[in-house]
Amino acid sequence: MDSVYLQSLTETYGSPLYVYDADRICAQYARILKAFENVEQLRINYAVKANSNLSILGLFHKLQAGIDTVSIQEVQLGLKVGFAPKDIIFTPNGVSLNEIEQVAETGVQINIDNLSILEQFGQRYPHIPVCLRINPHIMAGGNHKISVGHIDSKFGISIHQLPHIKRVVENTGMIINGIHTHTGSDILDIDVFLAATEIVFNTAKEFKQLEFIDLGSGFKVPYKTGDIETNIEELGQKLSTRFNRFCKEYGRTLTLMFEPGKFLVSEAGYFLAAVNVVKQTTSTVFAGIDSGFNHFIRPMMYNAYHHIHNLSNPGGKERYYSVVGYICETDTFASNRRIAEIREGDILCFNNAGAYCFSMTSNYNARYRPAEVLLYQGTAQLIRKRETLDDLLHNQIQVDLGA
Repeated sequence: MDSVYLQSLTETYGSPLYVYDADRICAQYARILKAFENVEQLRINYAVKANSNLSILGLFHKLQAGIDTVSIQEVQLGLKVGFAPKDIIFTPNGVSLNEIEQVAETGVQINIDNLSILEQFGQRYPHIPVCLRINPHIMAGGNHKISVGHIDSKFGISIHQLPHIKRVVENTGMIINGIHTHTGSDILDIDVFLAATEIVFNTAKEFKQLEFIDLGSGFKVPYKTGDIETNIEELGQKLSTRFNRFCKEYGRTLTLMFEPGKFLVSEAGYFLAAVNVVKQTTSTVFAGIDSGFNHFIRPMMYNAYHHIHNLSNPGGKERYYSVVGYICETDTFASNRRIAEIREGDILCFNNAGAYCFSMTSNYNARYRPAEVLLYQGTAQLIRKRETLDDLLHNQIQVDLGA
């Protein structure tokens, strides 16, 4: 994945282009398995929303992972790839009872995160075991946009509503077979994460038919040299010891689950874009690329940092650039960033483009979505074709409005 090789891919497949390194994905998966090797029953469910390309899902199926899904469409993608229903967990938010019923018909594990749906589902299907998503009211990372465990979050059933949950379960006779929590992304303080698990363990003691505990994910990955990341090895050591002790207290061995997305695929992804124009104003030098937030929205939506380097001129003298897109909006990828001298026609590479990048693309400004390539066992393979005008028109119907 050096500069010359990445640049050669744009010559073959065009620009802009997403590229994924399968070896990196496999290494991250092996890393988390190693970190929790002392847990007797461990299940890693890849978060499909991070990157839902069928070939990426197929790679996780080959690795014998499970998947975490948030929509019936993601469930259908997983089934199409070959995942067994027992290896899929459905963790939606704000969906209708009808969608949950449709997923339940497939045999997939259901995870419910609000009291209303819990009661309705329990009344209709008390024989179908479900998991409870608990909101522990613990902030992860410090960013409200990526933290989902704080008190104002729309996700999960408040831990303070445990008496209500127990009343629903008792009145309906439904079976609770799992407890789930997910505090959010970019977890830095392991002790904060462990504090959230204690809340989950205390909740789990109230339900006697559990099969698993799902602690979500949110493990932070580095975005630049020297960046802080979640120490997954330290977390694995501490949490494994505590989980094994809990299983003894509970009276039987449970499965420990995680649902990483970013941790598994972020660093494996590269986004390549060509420089359309270099524009100097009185105060700023802009490098305008053949892309925008229609292809890569994270810097604009989350203020996310992605390292940018010039593949075409890696040894050039560094200058300060604001890298911007071709969308008729403010689509700034980086402001006053030091990058090796950029010339029109150069190829820029954005790192950490494997998670929540292509999966959040759109056709805004009637722009086509880019192609995707997977490097697997040393060979680059096209895993999504670049869109064309036919794709934009496919579902549109032009009505006759008369003269």
